Amino acid sequence: ELALDKAMGEVRLPDPDSGEDWRDQVRALAREYRTLLVRHPWVSALVGVFLNIGPNNLAFSRVVQRVVRRTGLPAKRLTSTISAVFQFVYGYGTLEGHLASRAAAGGMSVDEYFQQALSTVTAAPQAADVLKESREIMAARGGDTVAEMLERDFEYALELLIAGIEAMVTREREAEAEG
Repeated sequence: ELALDKAMGEVRLPDPDSGEDWRDQVRALAREYRTLLVRHPWVSALVGVFLNIGPNNLAFSRVVQRVVRRTGLPAKRLTSTISAVFQFVYGYGTLEGHLASRAAAGGMSVDEYFQQALSTVTAAPQAADVLKESREIMAARGGDTVAEMLERDFEYALELLIAGIEAMVTREREAEAEG
């Protein structure tokens, strides 16, 4: 529990009162949390197991809540919004951290590990159709390295979530105006 709080102390927190756009602050918080989960893959196993009430965890939670309040969503929608963004980041960062750990354990770079995994899967005849589709999708998204692919995917998914929050703010305002 103390180790988790100590790791959370590495997260740079924006000032929710700075006047900076909430979208930029959500992006910054999401990126910082992802970085933490990738840098310290052991952290993901502790999140949710302990109360996480150390000062760094509480500071992170407070800033997240204050930033998300600035979206314009009603209070009853804030926890869902926080969950959507930070459970996405948790999942993404956890998988990315585990990928890096697995590659390092095999004495490989992430790119080498990825290529080895693709070669192994390619040898399985039942995977041929899925692999063909996957290769087309991966080629379309671009990126010369696994890190570039992961970065592009993360950033686009984060933008989808922010666009979703914006859409829900509009929807909530329209519903309030009608009712």
